[in-house]
Amino acid sequence: MSTLVTAFCAFLLLCNSNTGAFSVLSSKNHSRRLNLSLLKASSGKGFGAPKANQTPKKEKQRNEKNKKKKAPSTNKPYVKSETDAWLAELQEQANQSILGQAVQGTDDPFWQLIPSLLKSKFSVNDKELVRIAGFLRHAVNPDLPKLEEPLDPFRPVHQLHAYMPGLGPGQPFYEPSQVALCQQLTKHYDTIVQEYHALLEDSADRFQSVTSMNYESGWKTLVLFYNGHRIPNFPYHLCPTTTRLLETVPLAGRIAGFNRQQPNSGIPNHTDGNNMWLTAQMGIELAPESAWIQVADQKRYYEKGKCLLYDTTYRHETFNAHETQERVVLHVDFFNTITMTPIEIKMMQYIYTLREEFMKAEGVAKVGAQIL
Repeated sequence: MSTLVTAFCAFLLLCNSNTGAFSVLSSKNHSRRLNLSLLKASSGKGFGAPKANQTPKKEKQRNEKNKKKKAPSTNKPYVKSETDAWLAELQEQANQSILGQAVQGTDDPFWQLIPSLLKSKFSVNDKELVRIAGFLRHAVNPDLPKLEEPLDPFRPVHQLHAYMPGLGPGQPFYEPSQVALCQQLTKHYDTIVQEYHALLEDSADRFQSVTSMNYESGWKTLVLFYNGHRIPNFPYHLCPTTTRLLETVPLAGRIAGFNRQQPNSGIPNHTDGNNMWLTAQMGIELAPESAWIQVADQKRYYEKGKCLLYDTTYRHETFNAHETQERVVLHVDFFNTITMTPIEIKMMQYIYTLREEFMKAEGVAKVGAQIL
C-alpha cells in the first residue's frame, strides 16, 4: 500500500477525535496533546497570506501590542518525531486489544491500521467487538474454515469473501415484517411508482448494467445509491420519498435502485459473497404470476407493492416469463439489522468507507464489489 494511504490513516486517527486535538495517556500517566495546526501552512505562507513587506504599519503595531499581552500558549508545536511516537503508542495499545490480536501476522498495512482507527473512533468494550474481530480475522486469513453452521448445498460458505462469524443460522427468505423498511415501502407504493416514472421522464438515461452478468441477462439498474452513498448530480428531487425511505436503513456496499428485467429473460443461478447483508425487493411494474425469484429451493413470485426479503449468500436466480412485459422492482442491499447490533453496523460501514477511499487512492478506478 502506498505511503499516501498510510499517511491518510494517520490523519484519520487525528480526525477521529471529537476535539481539535488529541489527548493520549502515555505509560507514565502524562497527557500528550497534539494540535491539529499541523494542517496549516507554516510561516504565514499559506493561501491568502500577504506578500513580504506589505503589512500595514498600524497592523504591525497592533500585532506587536497583542504579542505582549497574549499569555504564552500551552500547546506544543507540531514535531514529527513526537507525532510518530504518539501514533506508535496508539497502535501498540490497539495491538493489545481483541481487534489487534485478530490481525496479527498480516503484512497488509490497511488491516494493520484498522484496529487503531476503530479504537480511536468508537468507544466500546472488547465484549462488543467479538464478531468484528472475527470479521477481521477472516479478512486477513480468507482460508480460515467457516464451520459454525451445518453445511448447506444451497449456501457455499467457502465462497464468501466477507464473513462475520456468530450471526447465527441463516435462512433463504425472511418475513418482510421483520424489517420496518419493507412495511414503509409497501405503504408508499403509489408514490414510489410515481417517482419512478418521474425519473424515466428525465432527459438522461440512467439505467446501467452493474455487472457483466446483469448485462448478458437483460437486467439493468437505475442506481440511486452506490456503495451506500448518494450519487453526485443525481436528481433526488424527483424521488424524495423513495430516497428518504432507502436512507432509513444502513445501506450496504452494493446498490439501491430500480431494476428492470427484460421479457423472457433471467439472472442465472449464483451466490453473493457477504453474509452481513440482506436484500429487499418490492414489485413496481410486472405482469401477475410471471416474474419469480428462487433462493435455495424456495421460489417466490413478485407482486406489485409487496416486498421479498432474502439472503443472497444462498444460491438464487430470477426469471421474467412474460413475453412482452418487463419486470421492474425496487432493489436495496443493506446490513442485516435482524442479527447485527447497531454498533457492529456502524463499524462495518466505517471499514467499508475507509477501504473504498484507500482503493481509490491507490488508483482503483471502479471499486464496486472489490471493496471487501
